[in-house]
Amino acid sequence: MASRGSRNFCEKLKTKAPVSELRTDLSSLQLSDDLARPRRSRAPWVVLALALLAAGGWYARASMAPVTVQTAPATFDSEGGPARPSAILTASGYVVARRKAVVSAKIQGRLSELRVEEGSLVTAGQILARLESTDFAAQVERARAQALQADAQAASARAAIRRAEADLEEARRQFGVNQRLANEQILPADTLDASRSRVRVLEAAVGQSQADLARAEAAMAQSRADVSFAQAQLDNTVIRAPFAGIIVKKMAEVGESVAPIPPGVNLSTSSGAIVAMADLDTLEVEVDIAESNVARLAGGQPAEVTVEAFPEKRYRAALRQVIPTADRTKATVQVKVALVDRDVHVKPEMSAKVSFIAREQPQGAAPAARVVVAPPAAIVERDGGSAVFVVGERTVTLVPVRTGGTRASGVEIISGLTGSEILVVNPPATLAPGDRVAEQE
Repeated sequence: MASRGSRNFCEKLKTKAPVSELRTDLSSLQLSDDLARPRRSRAPWVVLALALLAAGGWYARASMAPVTVQTAPATFDSEGGPARPSAILTASGYVVARRKAVVSAKIQGRLSELRVEEGSLVTAGQILARLESTDFAAQVERARAQALQADAQAASARAAIRRAEADLEEARRQFGVNQRLANEQILPADTLDASRSRVRVLEAAVGQSQADLARAEAAMAQSRADVSFAQAQLDNTVIRAPFAGIIVKKMAEVGESVAPIPPGVNLSTSSGAIVAMADLDTLEVEVDIAESNVARLAGGQPAEVTVEAFPEKRYRAALRQVIPTADRTKATVQVKVALVDRDVHVKPEMSAKVSFIAREQPQGAAPAARVVVAPPAAIVERDGGSAVFVVGERTVTLVPVRTGGTRASGVEIISGLTGSEILVVNPPATLAPGDRVAEQE
């Protein structure tokens, strides 16, 4: 509008319009009061817009459905005695069975029966499987028949010996009679020589019979050995458990061919094996300890074990063995920690964490003060430190805490909690401060 008025004023000035008209047009070019007034600051409007956005975000969060969580209270220690010593060293490893075996047949054959599955509990000597045994049973019967034949030949040789000995005795008697008659010159010398020759022939016959008996007895021993071998082969078609334990893996099915496997194989290279089993009474945890920390451990060192599958449970354990060699590539030494507490839910090859603790305090030591404890599953790692989610009236708050040692009732909380809070157990990874929560029923 201002530009149009200025153009009109210039045109009238060029045409030499009257002064009164020029004065009127000049007054119209003046700025209005609203335009001449200086602009006010926009900062209050920006602050108001940000407040409205924040209120909208709070309303959107408040209107979302609550997150269903498990809760547990933070309490004071209920043991009433001295606190369990703090962990002096922590390491991660895996649960293994000290006594385990990959079971296979001693002979090659086709699997005709399998009596176990994964998870089956077996006793020492229990039948696990059978191979086809028709051929081996026939070999046993054949060997037994040959043994009977050898026994008969040995019996015949013994009878021949007795007959030859009887003939020899009679020939010797006749020779004696003939020799007296010859001395009296009643019997001719030729007859005496004939009786002497007969004695020698029968002595040779007795020797031959004895040799035949020895040969028959050797054949009989061989046939008995053949029976034993054939019976052993037949027995090898029955696969038995070498010790009491649990079947952890089944590696063959009925109808498959199995074969003996060499010692030292593992589950991944045990082609031809039937099952793998482990003795759960010998469960232990294998962990690698840095060389610099090995000197802090001693035989029988008490420890606590937690498995990743059940983080809220703690199992008593003790150091069983320090392997007498180190791994130069990792600068670590492997140690084996035996589980004292037995639990059927703990399985071989589970991930585990071992916390070695100091020796128990001597008797007469002053009891430790009561402290706040929290469930281990309620503690999370946030920004490089430990924290817990505390349940308020409607929402949760992330509270940093400082942890200490462990007790049977939970983890010591040195600072951050008063012992009256309700904590979120196993909080979801997406849970954030200010979220609405609902306790799981």
